Amino acid sequence: MSGGADKANAILSVNAGAGGTESCDWAAMLVRMYVKWAEAKGYQVSIIDQLSGEEAGIKNATFIIKGDYAYGFLKSETGVHRLVRISPFDSNKRRHTSFASIDVIPEISDEIQLDIKELDLKIDTYRSGGAGGQHVNKTDSAVRITHIPSGIVVQCQNERSQFKNKATALKILKAKLYEKERAKKVKKIENAYDAKKEIAWGSQIRSYVLHPYSMVKDHRTDHETGKAQAVLDGEIDGFIEAYLKEIKTRK
Repeated sequence: MSGGADKANAILSVNAGAGGTESCDWAAMLVRMYVKWAEAKGYQVSIIDQLSGEEAGIKNATFIIKGDYAYGFLKSETGVHRLVRISPFDSNKRRHTSFASIDVIPEISDEIQLDIKELDLKIDTYRSGGAGGQHVNKTDSAVRITHIPSGIVVQCQNERSQFKNKATALKILKAKLYEKERAKKVKKIENAYDAKKEIAWGSQIRSYVLHPYSMVKDHRTDHETGKAQAVLDGEIDGFIEAYLKEIKTRK
């Protein structure tokens, strides 16, 4: 926990990968896991943006977890997470493998200045959508910002005010640009925006197996537990601590 950004709040994004509805459901399970973990820590969770899956779950979601050392803990979660289970969506009760990726970056201080030029931004507004595509606002208050030089896209729709959504989206963009530059300089953090692995088999950092046995194993540290349901209920501290110890050992 000696990194310069470790004390910061965390901006966590979940993205469903290969597997269609299965992976969308898995992404929603991961959101629940991290929210439960954060609540147990006494942290505050704010959903910034969420896109529902066509049949179930979510395609992607971004939220801010506010609390001391939120980023320091959650930086261990960045990567592809794999789920193996009997599918609740398969009438033949076959076993399915699903994937979702987690990206975690620190929320940076307003004191840090970044030169973001207005001409480099493409700003779009759209109507906020709820579950099943139903519109919750009558005005186009949601905001999507594309940083043209880097290709980074951020969006926010949790506020009814377009001004507030734009301000939040800009804050997330600033954090992503800052983290991208920091990763280039230290060459120790995987640059998720330039060299992101495919969200599929072979790239996972952790596997969650619910069938034919119960086990969660981290492939970076070999830490594992047979209490898979407890992990999905937010008990991930063992994996976080094992990762932090592994990083300290490498240093």
